[in-house]
Amino acid sequence: MGFKFKGEGASTRGRAFLTFSPRSFLPAIPFLLIFGYFFLFPISRLIYVAFLSNENTLTFSNFVTAFQEPYRTGFINSIRIGLFSAGITAIPGAIAAYFIETRGPSKLRRTIAVMSGVLANTGGVPLAFMFTAAIGLQGQLTKALKAAGWDIYSGHFSLGTFTGLLIVYLYFQLPLMVIVFSPAIVSLRTEWIEAARNLGANQFNYWIRIGVPLLFPSFIASFLLLFASGFSAYATANALTVGNLPLTPLQIGGLLDGNVSAQQLNLGKALGVVMILISAMAVVPYLVIQRRAAKWQQR
Repeated sequence: MGFKFKGEGASTRGRAFLTFSPRSFLPAIPFLLIFGYFFLFPISRLIYVAFLSNENTLTFSNFVTAFQEPYRTGFINSIRIGLFSAGITAIPGAIAAYFIETRGPSKLRRTIAVMSGVLANTGGVPLAFMFTAAIGLQGQLTKALKAAGWDIYSGHFSLGTFTGLLIVYLYFQLPLMVIVFSPAIVSLRTEWIEAARNLGANQFNYWIRIGVPLLFPSFIASFLLLFASGFSAYATANALTVGNLPLTPLQIGGLLDGNVSAQQLNLGKALGVVMILISAMAVVPYLVIQRRAAKWQQR
């Protein structure tokens, strides 16, 4: 029974393709329509408008200006804060994920999973207010440290500087690392540890030859995701710096809010296109690495 194909070596994939029915796409049509209208169409429109001058003629001047000052400094600062926040939180977050998933009881794991989800998604004005109330100029922790003899504002520190904003970013970057790296830890099998011990390997040899090589792709993928998160964050930086620190998301927001050069009305769109390309350089490798890592995680 079943369909017969010409040739004896027809594969299962080929059969699935030949027996394709348009009805199989019907459940996905609402999602495809939403994805196309709210994601693909805005991006394509953004790219198109970014190459237009004020007279709606094709031009590259918007992108030339995007790589000049002060926008070049904005890209540098945004990339730096993305790299620094990811680099500082990646290893501690990976270690925390390991101990939570391997040493903690089930209730603790569920509790920390919920807390990490809440903390990783806390941002914007509420997060800025929390840190202002804690370590702002008149914050409670600032007053306590000053009473103990340490005035953190005696130098150049401020929440509106690069260092201050980096400290705030660590608040949501660390739990985000725990969330995205935990599945890789869970995928490590106890059978692999037992097999390594039976072959004479100690704990150190297991991690050097098996554990770390297996977890490294997921670690790099998580690092890239953290970079994209820090690079593109807007609301918290806007609330804390009030535009004083040059960051690409803030510059785009300022241009779209009306602070536009009359000579280049589409400059903000060009900055957005460059920002999408930089983010894609992190997100696309993340998706590719995660897809390959999922092969051994599912075994």
